[in-house]
Amino acid sequence: MLKRNYLLMSPAVLGAALAIAAATMPASYADEIPATPQVGVTASPDAASTLDQINRYNNQKPKNSLSQVTSVSQLRDVQPTDWAFQALQSLVERYGCIEGYPDRTYRGNRALTRYEFAAGLNSCLNRIQELIAAAGGGGISAEEIATLRRLQEEFRAELTTLRGRVDALEARATRLEAQQFSTTTKLAGEAIFAVAAIAKGDDAFGGEIDNQPIFADRVRLNFETSFTGRDRLRTRLQASNLGAFSATSTFTPEGDLSFGGGAFEESGNNDIVLDELSYTFPLGKRTEVVIGANATGSDSFANTLNVLDGDGGSGALSRFGTRHGIYYLADGAGIGLRHEFNDNIEISLGYQGTSVNDPNDGSGLFGGPYGALAQVVFKPGAGLQLGLTYVHSYNRDMGTGSRVANLRSTLEAFQPFAGDNNLPVSSNSYGVELSWQLARNFVIGGWAGYTNTRTLSTLGGQINRGNIDIFNGAVTLGFPDLGKKGNLGGIIVGIEPIADASANLSNDLFNAGLGGDDDDPSYHVEAFYQIQVSDNISITPGVIWLTAPDHNKNNDDIVIGTIRTTFSF
Repeated sequence: MLKRNYLLMSPAVLGAALAIAAATMPASYADEIPATPQVGVTASPDAASTLDQINRYNNQKPKNSLSQVTSVSQLRDVQPTDWAFQALQSLVERYGCIEGYPDRTYRGNRALTRYEFAAGLNSCLNRIQELIAAAGGGGISAEEIATLRRLQEEFRAELTTLRGRVDALEARATRLEAQQFSTTTKLAGEAIFAVAAIAKGDDAFGGEIDNQPIFADRVRLNFETSFTGRDRLRTRLQASNLGAFSATSTFTPEGDLSFGGGAFEESGNNDIVLDELSYTFPLGKRTEVVIGANATGSDSFANTLNVLDGDGGSGALSRFGTRHGIYYLADGAGIGLRHEFNDNIEISLGYQGTSVNDPNDGSGLFGGPYGALAQVVFKPGAGLQLGLTYVHSYNRDMGTGSRVANLRSTLEAFQPFAGDNNLPVSSNSYGVELSWQLARNFVIGGWAGYTNTRTLSTLGGQINRGNIDIFNGAVTLGFPDLGKKGNLGGIIVGIEPIADASANLSNDLFNAGLGGDDDDPSYHVEAFYQIQVSDNISITPGVIWLTAPDHNKNNDDIVIGTIRTTFSF
């Protein structure tokens, strides 16, 4: 039925097309057609002017565009069994109104461009002009001319409306081109408004935590620039007023929020900073390179294999629940690479430092804090992904887990000793990550990791040099499109980095209240439900429960509640 209706509409379409060129056609057709095309193209409803524009295109079109067909048999991709064969045969043999491509194809199933329409229409108009001018009408009957007149009248209002809409769109496009910010750059933004509170619990030192709620924000503006269509220069501006709970309330990196500051980082004042500057470009079809000049995370080139990883704006609410902590050991400025050997195996390699612009001793590209990451991801199919990750780092902490598991950052934050607290450390971290989409609305995942950290100084004899063994792991459950398309439910259960350092650290750490051995496993339990209110707004209520905070059973459990509202544009 569809094909039959399409054939019935063909004369109407042809009549409508002819009506465009003959909107003011008088009774004498021969007098209407100009003998010589005029110079200059103007937008006018006058039929002669419209025909002039088409003629000019036809005279200037490339020689390899379209060519006139005198018999349907000349089109090698048109067969007598095609449903439109008779229509094409009639238009070719009776009116000579069909043009083909130089390779003798018609390409009947391909979309028609406006240029091709203009060329085909011009061919028909020229042929009809010849037939009308010929003696006896050239075989065109009075009934056919009457039909053309009737179609012209019937489609006059629609064509006038269409012409007005096209003119308006062209004017709008011209205005947008003149007023656009850039032809190569797009602006993408994200604003987070969050209410959070620690409902109950003790801090890492055993003191009761105040339960005053807070209102915080984080705003990001990304300028995404592309020069080739496949590359991307990202310039990100960020402002935030939310620091880390570890700096003001809990005094342990456990439970820090993903959209707040890093471990022990103080609250900001919504100062605008350059948060990321990176350039991503392809090398061939399966390789992508990322060059970061500032604050570029390893997730920009390495797959974190966590469906709940939304980098703070969506997904998990905590820093721990966002991704495996070893990814935080490699970020800053540097270079990263991701290569797909095939659809089932990919590798990621990267080197990033945090003081690469400082030429002083103990800084620079290789002398300062850095992280070098290598990862291989296996994708055997059926929604299963398995990652194996190794990170070698210097003077870096994961920013999740206990104070001892983040010893360097802890010493810098609390300064329990006299003199220099800048403890140099070197770490080797090993991780395995899993993501398995068992159903459209259910993804199970998780990770397990081990880090061996060596202290490279005694801080003037105040601590022993030695090793700290750090373990962590988690199981994640993701529920995409839960209740509505775009929603996301998530559950994270795990143990944030827990340290075994009793054989290596002196009693001075204990006396300073910094611990020394995490004897009591602390469990991290997190649940959230991200509600997609619209394409640009989501609201995520959630709760984080920490048992035995800082891996110390003497501390009362911490319960953190938050409602995050994210605006994206």
